[in-house]
Amino acid sequence: MEPWQLTAELILDGKAALGEGPVWDHRSGRLLWVDIEGMRIHHYDPVQGTNRSIQLDQRIGAAVPRAEGDGLVLALEHGFHLLDIATERLTKLADPEVGLPENRFNDGKCDEAGRFWAGTMNRKSSGPTGALYCLEPDGSLRKAIDGVICSNGLGWSPDGRTMYYIDSPTKQVVAYDYDPVAGAISNRRTVVTIPEGEGIPDGMTVDREGMLWVAQWGGWRVSRWNPQTGERLGFVRVLAAQTTSCAFGGPDWDELYITTARTGLSEEQLAQQPHAGGLFRVKPGVKGRPADFYGG
Repeated sequence: MEPWQLTAELILDGKAALGEGPVWDHRSGRLLWVDIEGMRIHHYDPVQGTNRSIQLDQRIGAAVPRAEGDGLVLALEHGFHLLDIATERLTKLADPEVGLPENRFNDGKCDEAGRFWAGTMNRKSSGPTGALYCLEPDGSLRKAIDGVICSNGLGWSPDGRTMYYIDSPTKQVVAYDYDPVAGAISNRRTVVTIPEGEGIPDGMTVDREGMLWVAQWGGWRVSRWNPQTGERLGFVRVLAAQTTSCAFGGPDWDELYITTARTGLSEEQLAQQPHAGGLFRVKPGVKGRPADFYGG
């Protein structure tokens, strides 16, 4: 069967330096997303067409709503924090890499039990100095994976028994058996390999059918993959080469929101993709699942 193709529409010309981490908050009907290098958290309201921003003083890898109240849990350049939306006040929880000043946190996501998983990367080299951490709802923190180059996309199968993970330079998506009670991972194996010439895998989400949607940095696209066969089922064209992440949203979870970046692009490249750093959306014909929030 030939892979299908769709094209995403620009819905917000956000000019983000490094847009990332989209999460649909079904309680507010808004999309939470971040600009890592711009050090901002955004709330996009698709009904009003508005985009509220909160400026921080350090890079932000990921932001996820808390299950109780309207606060957020953040993976910042210098560790895990809580954010009070109303006052914009930060409360530091833990910084596991205080001795690694060139590292910063990158992508993060919560599992069904309310654990916040987030990983790190080195800003100045391609060495394997990063790791993947798990922040429990009780505030305790543990390292789950070591020797990571650029910790990126995360996702879980619909039954919660498989965790998917991306270390971008490997050009692979790996799967682990997942124990949802203990939050333990085991039995690592590769399930998807990005073809040569299509960039590297970045952020990721999982739809209701258990298929993976992977944003391809440098690939101008988000592709849908079957993790059982490793086969590409289709892809969404994006009018920005540096496609960073994706998340299902909308009242029926039938809209795929896509973030992009403009960092590192030359004037010539920006002229070819003026909407780089924008927020895009497409209705791909399948639905996602509600995002899980932090339990602490």
